Amino acid sequence: MVSTARLVGLSHAMSKVHVRSVEADDLPEMLAMIRELAVFEKLEGILVTTEADLSDAFFADVPAAGGLVAVIDGHLVGYAIHFTTFSSFLGKPGLWLEDIYIRPDWRGEGVGRMMLEAVVAHARDKHYGRCEWCVLDWNQRAIDFYHGMGARVLDEWRIVRMDRERMESMA
Repeated sequence: MVSTARLVGLSHAMSKVHVRSVEADDLPEMLAMIRELAVFEKLEGILVTTEADLSDAFFADVPAAGGLVAVIDGHLVGYAIHFTTFSSFLGKPGLWLEDIYIRPDWRGEGVGRMMLEAVVAHARDKHYGRCEWCVLDWNQRAIDFYHGMGARVLDEWRIVRMDRERMESMA
């Protein structure tokens, strides 16, 4: 979970945005946003996660992932999911940002910036060597946003994936 329990405020239509660690009561709405992201990325056909899966990931004795939510007037408007990686070249852990999602009505209002700043602050506070994530090559708005935040898109690297079915076939 995020060690820097900072509340960050933003004025939007007389509301305040707060970025905080995910709580168990957030999981139904967080799952709804994950579905929204899957539809946006045209990947809803591979979405299988459940609230129970998310609960296991975030709240196990040794959590597999951490999460943040952006809340406005008690309503979740965004989330970020991250987990720890390791770089043999740096000799340090890193942070992988699996998802960052802001609901469409709140994009362009500073919520995404607040979420990304909170994720990066967590990595910085833990003395991690880097923070990384993927972006779809057709999502120019996100690419521009990340560039504007000071991130680099590494064109020379490719994602390699082996899904569960392919892992089983290697056994």
